[in-house]
This record gives sequence, structure tokens and C-alpha cells, in this order.
Amino acid sequence: MKKILITGGAGFIGSHVVRRFVNNYPNYQIFNLDALTYAGNLENIADIENHPNYTFLKADITDGETIMDLFKEHQFDGVIHLAAESHVDRSITDPLAFVKTNVIGTMNLLNAAKTIWNDNKENKRFYHISTDEVYGTLGATGLFSETTAYDPNSPYSASKASSDHFVRAYGETYGLPYVITNCSNNYGPNHFPEKLIPLFINNIITNKPLPVYGDGKYTRDWLYVIDHAVAIDLVFHEGKNHETYNIGGFNEWQNIDLVNLLCQKMDEKLGRVSGESEKLITYVKDRPGHDLRYAIDASKIKKELGWKPSVTFEEGLSQTIDWYLNNDDWLKNVTSGEYKKYYEKQYS
Repeated sequence: MKKILITGGAGFIGSHVVRRFVNNYPNYQIFNLDALTYAGNLENIADIENHPNYTFLKADITDGETIMDLFKEHQFDGVIHLAAESHVDRSITDPLAFVKTNVIGTMNLLNAAKTIWNDNKENKRFYHISTDEVYGTLGATGLFSETTAYDPNSPYSASKASSDHFVRAYGETYGLPYVITNCSNNYGPNHFPEKLIPLFINNIITNKPLPVYGDGKYTRDWLYVIDHAVAIDLVFHEGKNHETYNIGGFNEWQNIDLVNLLCQKMDEKLGRVSGESEKLITYVKDRPGHDLRYAIDASKIKKELGWKPSVTFEEGLSQTIDWYLNNDDWLKNVTSGEYKKYYEKQYS
């Protein structure tokens, strides 16, 4: 039985990846390692916690000794590394926290994998999930490809760029079998309400302001999280060692256009007068180092592995809104902090 370690598996993207692997690969033993910081929520995966091929490990990747002990004890065959500090605004106020988790934490995993796999790297794989933000910013045209030079502009993207470089260095120096993917902005169910889409859904529900940075004309490519989980599954099993794959949604939207669409759909689903939610839009002072545009060229993963998004942005956004409206208890628990009690209730 293959033993797969998924880090950050109680978070937004990680929970969808863990669920997919537990349900689709009963012959794998899936170990979900999460420190359960503010964005780690075991309620995200309550439906699989009693599956026989699932084990939760409460641990912090910044604790190198614990990580090494877990590798020695469980002899993992593969790592899917999703654990990370990921919110740009938080990185501006506390950059050292991002260095600790994203750089040192990744190094601890790499060192453990290098040590334990040293004598037998066959059928082993270290899969590192990264971001398109490491590439910097684009003008009005062009796309990020796998060969685009790194040019990070925020403490968050700099920390992710550093971790990417260390993964590649361990591949070249120690022969560590790895793959890396760089994805665009994710959206979908179970997203902690600090990022744009879940924050604005919650604010519209509660009639709070919708804070739009600057003039709102920043452009992002949006990737439905369930499509991302499918892509991660595909790369883990079929991607080539020492390769990088960009995963994008082929969905470029200016922030203000996205917000207007979100307001329109929320008014429809909440039975409000058209245009009511748009009145909540509030333009706020821009954040430092705000990249103008990100856009992913995902042709490599489409050509080599046959992956492409299953939904348009409009479809995915509608499904996302429906999920939040149908899971108001989850949203209330997250916004109130009650979700933090789940671990004590289930695992004490």
C-alpha cells in the first residue's frame, strides 16, 4: 500500500485534494498533516475522517525534528506539499511568518525526504504546489509559461519563489524526484473568507462593504478548486520528474468586473433588487507592490497530460455561491472562530 503525505490538507485546496485521493485511491494510505492554523479547518473534510485509508496528523512543518520522526515512522512514498502561508496582505504585515512556513517548512520536508529516500528513490515523488505570483506581473498582454523568469514582488511570492528554487536544487544536487506546479487564483467551496470571492460573498450576505483595492482594474486568472484537485491528481501520477506544469483556469477577469458579476449573481440568488449589492462596493487605498496582471499559459499540461478546466468561470462562480448559501453553518463557524473547537471535539 502506497503511503502519501499531504501537507496542508485541512486548508482550502488541500481539503479537496485529500478528499479526492481518499475516495479515489482506496489502495493508498493518505496522511493529512496540518498545523490547524487559522485557515486549517477539519470541518472541511469531516465526511472522510473515518475512512480506513485516512489518517490525520496534527503537526507543523516548521518543526524539523517532528517532520523527520514522521518520515521515519511512516516511510512515506510520496509527498504532496500544499501547506503554506498564502495571503499577500498578511505577508506585508508579517513577512517573517511566511519565511518560516514557506521556506523553512519546505526545507524540513525536503531534508526528511532526502534522508529517508536516500537509498531508494524508485517510485518516490515530492510534489510541490506553488503560485503564479512568483513570476511577477504582466502588462496588458502576454502569459506566464513554465520558462518565465521569476520576479516576485511581495513577501509572499518571494517566499514561494525561494521554496521553488530549493525544491529544484534538491532535485539537481541530491537526485530528489520532484514535480512543481504553479497555479493561478483558486476559488470554490471551503475557502476561508479572507480572499476576494469568499470574503465578498460573506460581506454581501451580511450587508458589509466590499473593499476593492485601487481602481479595481487588476487582472487575475481564476481556477476552480475542484478542477485544480483533478490537475494535482494527474500531475502526481503522470507528470514527469523534474518538470514544472502551470495550471490555469483560462479565465481572466479584472477585479471590478468580477465583483460586479458576483453582486449580480448574489442579488439573483438572495432575491434582492438588481444592483442592491453593488451599492456595497467601496474603493480602498491600494496595497504596496500590487501586481497589475497575472495570466497563466496552461497549454503544457493540456497537451502533455490532457487536463483542462471542466467549468467556465460563470458556472464555477454560481456553484461556489450556492455552496456558501447552502452551508451557512460552516460559514458561521469560520467567521466566529467556532471551527477551531472541532479538533478538540474529534481528536482529544
